Amino acid sequence: MVEFCPKCNNIMLPKGGVLKCVVCKHEEELGDANQEYALKEKIESKKQDVTVIENVDTLPTTRIECPNCGNMEAFWWLQQTRCADEPETRFYKCKKCSHTWREYD
Repeated sequence: MVEFCPKCNNIMLPKGGVLKCVVCKHEEELGDANQEYALKEKIESKKQDVTVIENVDTLPTTRIECPNCGNMEAFWWLQQTRCADEPETRFYKCKKCSHTWREYD
């Protein structure tokens, strides 16, 4: 059975013999002593697919310093990794050591 707070309509959880609201901290006595309360949590894992680019020779290059080796030339590409209303993520791959890093706007 799920109980909701009469003040703010958020879930109330059993704690120390009372039901306590997780938001406004309103407390109520537990109802029937035989009634069971159980907290179950569903955790959904979010996956974020990032495309690995194997053939970088066809990508454009730019002058930027590699944080790994200090080389001043890298391949670059753009990829949408966040919500559609967020800007794209810019990826770089060093031409010398193949270190890959990202830059956000």
